[in-house]
Amino acid sequence: MSGLEFMLGMLEGRIPHPPIAKLLNYRLTQVESGRVTFRGISRFEHLNPMGTVHGGWFGTLLDSAMACAVMTRLETGTQYTTLEFKVNITRPLTIGAEVDTLGEVLHYGRSTAVAEARLVEVNGKSHAYATTTCMILR
Repeated sequence: MSGLEFMLGMLEGRIPHPPIAKLLNYRLTQVESGRVTFRGISRFEHLNPMGTVHGGWFGTLLDSAMACAVMTRLETGTQYTTLEFKVNITRPLTIGAEVDTLGEVLHYGRSTAVAEARLVEVNGKSHAYATTTCMILR
């Protein structure tokens, strides 16, 4: 199946979500070609020693949204892998923050794809953004 078919299958419950989504308390909420959205709610287990949400939680949601957005563009039999990603956290989060992480493909070429993501609290406040480059494996 294509990457879009796979992601739609996950959204519709025909394909299981990855275990990390349960561990970090986020779920897929929207899928279309070149775009996905995850919704997450921070928990006590996600806090760092300072009492705010750990950067790894931000990074995982952002990476998931970007990578899955790229996945929606894959043809049947094609794979991808992340070459690099960069995260910028602009505002901290605390326990119980509900966020949407929106991933979007900016470029999809023969051998690479570039995507970005934003992590936005449901009240509209932006908390982080990221970019990634993925290698397309044909």
